[in-house]
Amino acid sequence: MKIQEFSFGNFKSFKEIQTLNLSAAKIKSHNKEIDVNNVIDENSNLFLKTKAIYGANASGKSNIIKALATFIRIIKTSIKDEDILYLVDSFRLSTKTENEPSFFQLIFWHNNIKYRYGFEVDDEKIYSEWLYSTPKKRELPLFIREGKKIIELDKKNYNEGYKLVSLFEEETEENEIFRNNSLFLSTLATFGFGKLSKDLINAIGSTIIISGLGHQGMFRFAGDAITNSEKKKYIVDFLKYGDVGIEDIDALDVPEIDSEESENEDETKKELTKQKKRKLLISFRKKYDENLKAVENESFPFSSNESEGTQKLFELSPFIYEALKNNRPIIIDEFDARFHPLLTKKIVELFNSTSNIGSQLIFTTHDTNLLSNDLLRRDQIEFVEKDQFGASHLYSLVEFKGIRNNASFEKDYIQGKYGAIPFLGDFDKLINSVSNA
Repeated sequence: MKIQEFSFGNFKSFKEIQTLNLSAAKIKSHNKEIDVNNVIDENSNLFLKTKAIYGANASGKSNIIKALATFIRIIKTSIKDEDILYLVDSFRLSTKTENEPSFFQLIFWHNNIKYRYGFEVDDEKIYSEWLYSTPKKRELPLFIREGKKIIELDKKNYNEGYKLVSLFEEETEENEIFRNNSLFLSTLATFGFGKLSKDLINAIGSTIIISGLGHQGMFRFAGDAITNSEKKKYIVDFLKYGDVGIEDIDALDVPEIDSEESENEDETKKELTKQKKRKLLISFRKKYDENLKAVENESFPFSSNESEGTQKLFELSPFIYEALKNNRPIIIDEFDARFHPLLTKKIVELFNSTSNIGSQLIFTTHDTNLLSNDLLRRDQIEFVEKDQFGASHLYSLVEFKGIRNNASFEKDYIQGKYGAIPFLGDFDKLINSVSNA
C-alpha cells in the first residue's frame, strides 16, 4: 500500500481538517539525486518515501500519529469491540466542535488502484462512511453511508456490498450492518464474499505504527524475531552498524515462576515444565586479553546491561526490516528520542535509498540535523503549530514561497522563519526567583 494523503479533523488538538500529503510535488531540489532517490515512482504516480514532522512541544505532532492509529484501529476492530469508539476525542476548546463528529479519510493506492476511504464518528456512533475507487481516470463511489442507511451503492464494481444489503431487505434494530458503532467496510470483510473489503482492510492495517518508547510488546516482538535466522542477521547487523558494540544477540527460553509457587521449592520444580516460558535476551561483546587481542565474546543480560538507546534500536530494527522487506508504511512518533543525530540520519537515508522500492516512513522529531537540503526535499518537511485558541495546524515547507533550493532549512527553522518553534519565556527570572528565595 502507498499512502497518498491522510486527512483528519476535530480530533484532539486539531480543530479544522488537516491533510498529511505524501504525493511528491513538482519541484526541483538543490541536490538532484534526492529528487530521484527520495521518491517512489509507481506507474508514473510519485510518492514520498519519508516525511518528517517538526513542531514545538505540545504543538500536536503526536496527535497526527494518534489520529492515524485511531483510524486504523476502528477499521480493524469495530466489529469485535463495541467500545472501540472511546478512542475518538474531539477538539474540546471550541463550543462549535465539542459535540460534532471527528473526520478521518485515507487516500491510498493498492494493486495500482487509487482508493479514498473515510468516515465521520464520535465516541458513540458513526455518522457517515464512504469508499471511492479510481480504477481508471474517473473516481467512482463504491458506497456511501449516512447514519444507518446506505444511500449509494455500485452494484457492478462493489457487488459484495450489494449482496450483503440484499440479505436484509428490511432495516431493523437488530441489523448488524447498520449498527451505530460498526463500519460497513469492516462488516463486509467478515463475510466470505467480502473479498475486496477484506483486502482493503488488510492493506490499511499493514501500516506499522510505533508510538511511545519502551513498549513491552515491541521488546517481545523483537525477541521473537531473532528466532528467525534471516531476521536475526538483519537485527544484529543493524545493531553493529549502529555502533553499539554488540557482536551477537540470542534468546534463551526460561520459565516464568509465579511468586506464590516459588515459596515451595519442590512444588515449583514440579511445575516448571507446565509453566509458560519467556525469552531472556543475551547480548555478546568482544573480550580482549592483555595485548588487546580479541579472545572471546562475553555475554550480558540484555535488558539490564544495554543502554536505553541500544534497547530502542533493537526494538525498532525488526519493524524496519518488516517495512522495507514487504513495502509497508511505518509511522514512528518521537523518532529521534534516545538516538544520536548521526544514527537518525542514517535510518532516514536508508528509507530514502534506491534499495527501498516501496516503503514509506513518517516520523515526528526535534532533530534539526535532518533539516538538510542534501537529505530531504521541501515537500518531505512538515510543521505543526498551535494558534492562540489552542488549535493545531499542519503545513509543509513546500507551501512557502521564495525558498531557495540551496537554503539552509535548519538555520531558517531555528530562526523562526517557518514557525512551529516554542516562544520561550524569560528563564532568567526563574534563576533570580530561586536565588532570592
